[in-house]
Amino acid sequence: MKRIIILLTLALLSVSAFAVDSNTMKQANEAYKAEKYALADSLYTEVMKKEGTSYALYYNLGNAKYKQGEIAYAILYYEKALKIKPDYEDAKYNLEMARSQTVDKIETMERFVLSEWNQSIQNGTSSNGWAKWSIFAFILTLILVGLYIFSTKVLVKKIAFFSAIVTLVFSIISFSYAKAQNNAMTKNESAIIIAPTVTGKSTPDESGTDLFVLHEGTKVRIKNKIGDWFEIQMDDGNTGWISSKKLEII
Repeated sequence: MKRIIILLTLALLSVSAFAVDSNTMKQANEAYKAEKYALADSLYTEVMKKEGTSYALYYNLGNAKYKQGEIAYAILYYEKALKIKPDYEDAKYNLEMARSQTVDKIETMERFVLSEWNQSIQNGTSSNGWAKWSIFAFILTLILVGLYIFSTKVLVKKIAFFSAIVTLVFSIISFSYAKAQNNAMTKNESAIIIAPTVTGKSTPDESGTDLFVLHEGTKVRIKNKIGDWFEIQMDDGNTGWISSKKLEII
């Protein structure tokens, strides 16, 4: 009896907590619509602390930051949203709008056309999306293999055989994309500069030679870390060391 009472109490507390968080989310959305962006920012952050993160919540936070003129943080949260859901078109559009207001215009190193094409396809959906496609294609492969084994017609056997090869290859490719997307979501390989300006150093200390100057909102790739310093790489291939206090990891 005591166990049942405890379970019911926990269930009621969970429902109550969910209702509070849902109410907070509603208040945040209403604050945003009323153009009270600082309040919306605070409420979205509160929801994130209670419920955890999601691409929609990151997107809303990005919008609130953008409306307050905090471009670097807007870019950060749009990037976080896209890290979870790479095919989120609204986040892509708003990210480009925010990027257009940054100071640094760094030329991207040329990439092999097939590499660009492959990356574009991979970003077409999320890790879960590719996993679902992989499972579907594998099941279809098994069905086609069964059709090949049990069919008595030569033409059907041929079609089933070659179709099974195609679906199996697609299943393997989808699985590799799902794994790559999952790795990209869990690894912290990129960051956004949040300081107004930061000087890249040749070594991980203030006495290092000045190499370049970056401004807030610029996206960089993290290559290494020593103490409170990150070795970063820009889109043009240049590398340098900056203080960890000057950036936020995506």
